[in-house]
Amino acid sequence: MEKLYVHVLLCSFFCAFLLVSWPAMSQEVEDQKEFDYNEQGEKGPSHWGDLKREWHNCKTGRMQSPIDLLQDRVRIVSHFTDLRIDYKPSNATLRNRGHDIMLKWGDRAGYMEVNGTQYFLKQCHWHSPSEHTINGRRFALEAHLVHQSQTGNVAVIGILYNIGRPDHFLSKMKEHLEEISDTKKDKVLNVVDPSLLKMRSSLYYRYIGSLTVPPCSQNVLWTMVRKVRTVAPEQVKLLRVAVHDDSNTNARPLQPLNKRNIQLRIKSNINGGGE
Repeated sequence: MEKLYVHVLLCSFFCAFLLVSWPAMSQEVEDQKEFDYNEQGEKGPSHWGDLKREWHNCKTGRMQSPIDLLQDRVRIVSHFTDLRIDYKPSNATLRNRGHDIMLKWGDRAGYMEVNGTQYFLKQCHWHSPSEHTINGRRFALEAHLVHQSQTGNVAVIGILYNIGRPDHFLSKMKEHLEEISDTKKDKVLNVVDPSLLKMRSSLYYRYIGSLTVPPCSQNVLWTMVRKVRTVAPEQVKLLRVAVHDDSNTNARPLQPLNKRNIQLRIKSNINGGGE
């Protein structure tokens, strides 16, 4: 009986260790073979939660993303000092994940700090059209800068784009995007400066949501930049052409708010990522 008790105790400890140490980022689907964005198909967004048991949040979760940032639901918070951004140029790899184009940085690309917790920049990817909307308005493109804390918690900065002048960062990536559009190989790049994405703004939205791809993991800290950037039509098209899928979109439909709190935070300056 004593040996059985010790065995059960060790198993319980090991399972608890796995739950604590398993990083949230490792759950994000890297390949689109098992899901797609075709609303009429069997693997479309409305079916994601049925495709795998571990994807149940896509169907049953009550803190799902994206959402409509409707002004009537927003609570304005001013004079705060909770956000700090400190990005560094770092080696990066461009990857075609089938459902999006991902730019993955090394371990020294910097971090965003929220209320004393540092979330280290891991990767950036793009959705077209935008996944989030503001007062029902959808935009041409949305970039997601995905971060992870040392304890595995995830924080995402979202940047919205209207059609207009070319985006400087995507202009610098043009040749690399064209190169990977005909191959599934990763493209190793020289040093890439994430601050060139220009997420600086005096206004941003904050809410708790989820990953917007399976497994739709929740408790993701979202920071949506209120300042809308511009992007050229051919840049949006290139991001879609480079992806190896048959869809004309990779944007998940809007999800219910379910009485969540949305804050519009006002700040005179965000450190890093300058204009």
